[in-house]
This record gives sequence, C-alpha cells and structure tokens, in this order.
Amino acid sequence: MIEENHPQLSLVRQCELVSIARSSYYYRPKNESEFNLELMRLIDAQYLKTPWYGSRQMRRYLRRQCLRVNRKRIRRLMRQMGLVAVAPAPNTSRRQPQHKVYPYLLRGLDITQPDQVWYADVTYIPMAHGFLYLVAIMDWATRRVLWWQLSNTLEADFCVAALQEAIERYGCPSIFNTDQGSQFTSAIWIDELKANSIDISMDGKGRWMDNIFIERLWRSLKYECVYLNAFDNMKDTKEKLSTWIEYYNHERPHSSLNDQTPNEVYEGIKLLSLAA
Repeated sequence: MIEENHPQLSLVRQCELVSIARSSYYYRPKNESEFNLELMRLIDAQYLKTPWYGSRQMRRYLRRQCLRVNRKRIRRLMRQMGLVAVAPAPNTSRRQPQHKVYPYLLRGLDITQPDQVWYADVTYIPMAHGFLYLVAIMDWATRRVLWWQLSNTLEADFCVAALQEAIERYGCPSIFNTDQGSQFTSAIWIDELKANSIDISMDGKGRWMDNIFIERLWRSLKYECVYLNAFDNMKDTKEKLSTWIEYYNHERPHSSLNDQTPNEVYEGIKLLSLAA
C-alpha cells in the first residue's frame, strides 16, 4: 500500500492519502508477551458482555477460565486498552481531571436528520502480535459510519484527523457528542469543534448508554470481524476493517431503520431535503 521509495510521492503524502498517521507506518507490535496479548483478547471479549466489570470482577472471571493472574496485571492491561468499568468508575475511557467537561445536550432532543448529531468513540483492536486503537465517527440518526481511523497510541491526534476528514467529506454537524475520555476533552479536539462552530456535548458520568449506538457498533464489529480474523499488521487490519465497515454501511440492514442500511437512510433523507 505504501512504497518507501516511491518516485513521486513522499512517505508523508502517501500516509495522508491512505488516512493513517506516519507513526502508524513505522508501527511495530507492542512489546507484550503472548500470554498478555491473549489475556487482553479475553478481557476485551468479556468487557463487551459486561462493561461494568472492573479489575476485581475481571480477575474472578479469568480465574474461572483457569487463568491464574493477579489483579495488578489485569488492572494494567485494562488501562492500556482504555477500558474502565462503567460503575462505580464513571467512564469507558480515561478522563483528564484538568480538562473542561461540557454538558450533555441530547436529553429530550428529537434527532431525525442526518448531520444533526455526530458522535465518536475509541476502542481496542487486537492483532496476532500486538494491538491498535480505532476511532469511529457516526451519524446519530442514521447509524452511518462517516469516517474511522487507526492508531498505535491513545493520543488525541488520530481522533482529530478523523474528525477533520469527516467534516471535509460531509460538512459539519450541529452537535457532536462523545464521552469524557481524554481524547475528547483535549484542547486540540475542542478547538477543532469550536473552529467549525459545532456545539459540544458530552455524556454524563456513568452514562455509557448515552452512546449506545456506537457501543452496538463495537459489539457487531468485534463479533463479526475482529474475533474471526487474526490481523497480522496495520495494513491487514485496515483492509479487513474497511471491508466490514463498507458492508455495515451499505449492506447490513437495521431493524431500527425499518430494515434499511445506514447509507440508504443517510443518503435518502439528504436527497429528500434537497428535493424539498
């Protein structure tokens, strides 16, 4: 996909064209043991079923699977994966106390139009010999995945890059909703939203259900794609995720959308708006 000695395009430009950070091109799997990587896969799968599990409950679960691991290791791996129990701890991503938190703007709001509300979240993606992080930006009314991006770190930069690409392709939403994770309370994320005159909304403490649609996306993505494949590297992961998300947007009907696909609803409503 990327040629190191391309005669016309620099590495920077090639990375921009395929929408990955240059650091991701040089990415090598994290230096975790095979045992720890297997633990992370098991923790990730169980967390999808029981997002209220903290390190104590996760330790009990793993021990019932005949895996004798201490809580300290489980806590470290969960932090590395960006997983925090929804109760009693408040969020599914780590918050920076010094960052400003914005109010939740969607309570009682009738969300029926594309680009009325967008929302985003980050999840952990296991590979055969390492792991990556995925951010997805979705349209609330239609469930369409507007843009997504992979990274080997939990820094805010790749989230901002995904936001910029989504805005360039689809314009700006009226409201953008996220959880209180450090990526979404960071100055560079907030500044990007403000620069585009987008109202900022954040889930309340412990309110993982506020972003329930993207939680459902993660569940479907992982059970229908991630857990069925052994991703070898960044390129392989990107290609397989791209195939599944294309299927999700264009072929996978949703009962909540009257058995239409997200793309059919998104494009259909926009065409009706233009015709009117």
